[in-house]
Amino acid sequence: MQPLRIGIVGCGNISGIYLRNLSSYQDTHLAACADLDLDRAKRAAEQYGVPKACTTEELLSDPEIDLVLNLTVPKAHHAVAKAALLAGKHVYNEKPLTVERPDALELLALAKERGLRVGCAPDTFLGAGLQTCRKLIDDGAIGEPIGANAFMMCHGHESWHPSPEFYYEVGGGPMLDMGPYYLTALCTLIGPIRRVSGSARATFPTRTITSEPKRGKVVQVETPTHIVGVLDFQNGAIGQITTSFDVWSHHMPCIEIYGTEGTLLVPDPNGFGGPVLVWTRQKPEWTEVPLTHAYAENSRGLGVLDMAYAIRNDRPHRASGALAYHVLDTMLAVTDASYEGKAIVLDSGVERPAALPPETPQGRLLG
Repeated sequence: MQPLRIGIVGCGNISGIYLRNLSSYQDTHLAACADLDLDRAKRAAEQYGVPKACTTEELLSDPEIDLVLNLTVPKAHHAVAKAALLAGKHVYNEKPLTVERPDALELLALAKERGLRVGCAPDTFLGAGLQTCRKLIDDGAIGEPIGANAFMMCHGHESWHPSPEFYYEVGGGPMLDMGPYYLTALCTLIGPIRRVSGSARATFPTRTITSEPKRGKVVQVETPTHIVGVLDFQNGAIGQITTSFDVWSHHMPCIEIYGTEGTLLVPDPNGFGGPVLVWTRQKPEWTEVPLTHAYAENSRGLGVLDMAYAIRNDRPHRASGALAYHVLDTMLAVTDASYEGKAIVLDSGVERPAALPPETPQGRLLG
């Protein structure tokens, strides 16, 4: 069957890995790329063999494109995705889905109305590391999950990112930037979240860029940069998440999940592989578990590949808009809880996406 024909909007820092991976899969075809800087789109097209570089308007009006991969900055996610849906195309957004709940709900409703699909990063939960963890939990290796801790702490991106301003604007911050990796992992491993509470602060009122080409530019901080949330899962488990751009160094794990029979140390959810360690009552020592699935390397775009199979086989896609909305709702509720001084019961909910079969071959998908 014909590969899913993809147009990329936004050829910035993250686009390279998508361009590389999606051009290598048999079931996806990169048809065009667009950017506000047309020269940047032309350079990306030339480097990765994409046949067409154009404006966003030209890409959206191209009848040869089935899906728009939206790699714009977060505050543009809604506008670009809505335009793509109105143009009759499926959409896959970089994370977060949008920066406001009403915008996200509008996209999901519009897609349903038009018989289209919305997908969203992260797709790292489809990688070998987190799928191995999913299998361990589903197989009962640590018993019933009762709790979890998640930590994403650093001192911001202004020391390395070429254009880090948006990380400190409204719609940025460590929770909306990195929280999707951690919360998507927790929701796919444990299940949906029922209630949250939290506290949030912005420690430094300004940030000074030390990376090139904007070294020395001072950025005003408009969003919380140290956020702690308590998560009550629908299955009764209790979790905690800390996301921060204010921490110089730490020794905390990325994610630990605690069960009635043991503890699971989950690899970095911003990656696809990584070591998986288990400690159980039956074997009271940390043991590394061999990865049971493919895609241990950087496989960004795997969620788009899954959408291609899902559209072809009329099944749900795993990195879905519904999952991304539940994660967005959770993230915003943590800061809402801080501002309002109370716990917030979530209106959203989502089923855990189906696990990948362990026999899934590299470069292809099954199930």
